[in-house]
Amino acid sequence: MNLFGHLPSVTVYTTGIRCQRCRLTRIRLEELGVPYREIDLTDDANRAAREFVTDDLGYSEAPVVVVDAEPENHWSGFQPDRIDRLAGGAVATSRRVEAAARP
Repeated sequence: MNLFGHLPSVTVYTTGIRCQRCRLTRIRLEELGVPYREIDLTDDANRAAREFVTDDLGYSEAPVVVVDAEPENHWSGFQPDRIDRLAGGAVATSRRVEAAARP
């Protein structure tokens, strides 16, 4: 649990430490407390993940962000508005649940 309640976790597919958009995406996720795991697509051990991102999802630019609980919810590039909506939606849901639990 984090400051904002229960936030959905995401998987961030990156292209290593030199990827500026990947770095900005990680920073924004961390600022909002969104849990994530990072998979470096340049690592040969992650070949299956690279094929998933390019062949199944059709992306050719990093980062690629996939919402773990909603695999149809994914995007490519640094998109702070999508990250904010992801975190904001969880905050709104958490507040509705808290309000409904009050006597």
